[in-house]
Amino acid sequence: MNQAVAAPTTVAAQRAQRRRLISRALANPLSLAGLLIIGLLLLVALIAPWLSPYDPIQTNVPRRLEAPSGEHLFGTDQLGRDILSRILYGSRISLRIAVLTAVIATLLGAPLGLISGYFRGRVDDLLMRLTDMFMAFPRLILAMAIAAALSPTLENVIIAISLAAWPAYARLARSVTLGLREENFVEAARALGASPLRILGRHVAPGVISPVVIQVSLDMGGIILTAAGLGFIGFGAQPPTPEWGVMISEGRTYITDQWWVSTFPGIAISLFVMGFNLLGDGIRDILDPRLRSVRG
Repeated sequence: MNQAVAAPTTVAAQRAQRRRLISRALANPLSLAGLLIIGLLLLVALIAPWLSPYDPIQTNVPRRLEAPSGEHLFGTDQLGRDILSRILYGSRISLRIAVLTAVIATLLGAPLGLISGYFRGRVDDLLMRLTDMFMAFPRLILAMAIAAALSPTLENVIIAISLAAWPAYARLARSVTLGLREENFVEAARALGASPLRILGRHVAPGVISPVVIQVSLDMGGIILTAAGLGFIGFGAQPPTPEWGVMISEGRTYITDQWWVSTFPGIAISLFVMGFNLLGDGIRDILDPRLRSVRG
């Protein structure tokens, strides 16, 4: 009878907590601004084929390097392609890179951090030395090295950035796990004979999710910048792909006279990064109890 009553109570408490988090997100100006920007970009990415006035790849050399006008709102590039259409389609590529990279890096790093922090000893030493090897290099430099070793394709960009980003999630998951493994509820589960896999899955992993989600939201902007940087130097997506870093690279030759070729893709990257940074700061304020207590 008690269990029958406790189950609905637990479900109701979880629903109430979710409602509180949603209300805090909507009341927090940082998260609200980030949500609006990211929501707009998501909408643009989803309906890009219907918003784009022209084919983003189709060239029209007689109309090359035309200034912004009523016919071409953002002007045309060196091959006469409509820049607005290329930016709209580029939002889909940037979003794909950001989401897939964040998912792959989290799936690589977080489980290793959980295992390392819980078992410690030789397992911890081995996994953390491997993590230190990857963290010894700046993320962009490591991503460049991996991308250079692979063929320059969009899929390899995602792989390169993921391999450069996972150590941060491993370190974070390990630090949280080290604290959780000493908590009373974990000790109680261990005393009752629960297996390490069960303890990790049901008692430790839920406590790691919140800080990892915060870290992912804060890293999304950096992932987009890294992808744009790889595209700019030629290690990422290749022309004629409408990727924002590639577009900036193609327009740098004309920056003094035909400024629009590089400027509008740069503004798109800035908006994307700002949106994710605002959203990440807002999520951190909402989920971190220490910040909530300080800010009242």
